Amino acid sequence: MAAFDLLLSLAIPALIVVHLLVAPYTKVEESFNIQAAHDILVYGTPTSDVYRRLSSQYDHFDFPGAVPRTFVGPVLLAGISQPVIAVVGFQHAQLVVRGVLGLLNAAALLIFKSNVERAFGRSAARWYALLQLSQFHIMFYASRTLPNMFAFGLTTLAFSQLIDRPETKSQVTRYRVAIANLTIAAAVFRSELAILLATTTLYGLATSRISLGRVIPTFLVFFIMSLVLSLPIDSYFWQKPLWPELWGFYYNAILGSSSEWGVSPWHYYFTSAIPKILTNPLSTAALIPYALWNAGTRSQVRPLVVPSLLFVAIYSLQPHKEARFIFYVAPPLTATAALAANYVVARRAKSLIWALASAVIVGSVLISFALSTGMLIISSLNYPGGEALWELRNLVTSSSSPDLQIVMVHTDVLSCMTGVTLFGQHPRPPNDPRPTNDITFHFDKTEDENALRSPEFWEKFDYVLAEDSAKVIGSWETVGVVEGFSGVDVAKPGTPLRSDVESGLGETFGRGSVVRDAREYTRSLTGGWWLGPKMEPKIHILRKIRDGEARRAVIE
Repeated sequence: MAAFDLLLSLAIPALIVVHLLVAPYTKVEESFNIQAAHDILVYGTPTSDVYRRLSSQYDHFDFPGAVPRTFVGPVLLAGISQPVIAVVGFQHAQLVVRGVLGLLNAAALLIFKSNVERAFGRSAARWYALLQLSQFHIMFYASRTLPNMFAFGLTTLAFSQLIDRPETKSQVTRYRVAIANLTIAAAVFRSELAILLATTTLYGLATSRISLGRVIPTFLVFFIMSLVLSLPIDSYFWQKPLWPELWGFYYNAILGSSSEWGVSPWHYYFTSAIPKILTNPLSTAALIPYALWNAGTRSQVRPLVVPSLLFVAIYSLQPHKEARFIFYVAPPLTATAALAANYVVARRAKSLIWALASAVIVGSVLISFALSTGMLIISSLNYPGGEALWELRNLVTSSSSPDLQIVMVHTDVLSCMTGVTLFGQHPRPPNDPRPTNDITFHFDKTEDENALRSPEFWEKFDYVLAEDSAKVIGSWETVGVVEGFSGVDVAKPGTPLRSDVESGLGETFGRGSVVRDAREYTRSLTGGWWLGPKMEPKIHILRKIRDGEARRAVIE
């Protein structure tokens, strides 16, 4: 059985990597950190003429975002990734950077699992691993460069210290470690985690797990350490005195500006986000409530559940809500569900009721794995910008003359929001002294409407990635279209095998063509029935037609 436990442990980083490879592109929420990691790797950290070099090369000076974000995470990822990228090649740099973050979060989850085993036994740890692995969101987002996922590893390490273990003499030390991790996470990456720090501390004080005399020095030491880390790094990269999370707190909590991105009802986290994050419907409907009610597990799970749910309840006062804002509570709530599952399954031989309950739990895990697999497939279809850039590079590489070394590309808003990053510009850093025949892409991300209405603006580009080709001025041809997910498609016998709506003038590239082929093959086997992803045109790949050049329908 030791081999089975090892397999479960290895499955956590392995599944995170699988999610990364199936959906390798990024979305707009991840853009700051992924672009910052790119700029650090490519341009380095200048020590002379700093402002001019940073402001002319680094992306955040042109696209700073709603609030400034910390560079601590990108510096960490770039530093760890650099030697790996030197071996595998810069064309894989984005995968490496995301992979490093995913493996760091996987390490935190493995430490959490190890502490579950120490406290609750090997069987409970196995159930924790199975439930955690069957959750789509944590596995999918673990490698995504959201500020939340930089904080996730720290909060998971903090919760691993809150698990009650037999060695009570180390309880105070473990609580201090938890407070230290939460302090760093709140001060450097996500200011709202001050709420989780507060609920964890208050629970520890209320249950006499730690005293105020131990809390205050721990908090002050690691808060000052966090500022010593964040202030110099972020002031350097932003070229002004800056503590990013203070700005974030002011923007979201004081000004309430996050409401501009949407408002959700107060109960959203409890009725929608937590069930979605945990994936398994039994976790919220039965297992967690049972673990809290059952006398055999109640005292063990309270240190995990109470601070987590208090954090979610208080944070629910913030009008703007997103599931990723509370990813931190997934490991402790999953461990709670695992303890209940283990308790039930261990009694499966006692009566028919216990046996049936055990069968339902096993079945729910299998269903959760199936649901998560389906969600991964669908989610991988939501990055048409990244796919369009990949297809464009293949097209240009296969069709361009050997003399063409630099390709000017305009990428519109949707392209940038759904996968186009600076890593796609070049297969190796531009400062690499080695000779190469590789084609370098220069991206333009202009959003100014006045510029976009000028015919002269479009003359400098060789290719354009555009959601609406009608807005592109001049002589252009559509050489391909990349489709994206737009819902569920139900086809009945008798409807045409091919879509009545063509994707554009050119060929359908990317996963849209794969879905189309899968649909037609499935319908040929089922007599015309199909239930699956519905795809629609998202990004048009346009090629400039120069004077004297004939129009081509498709690049072959």
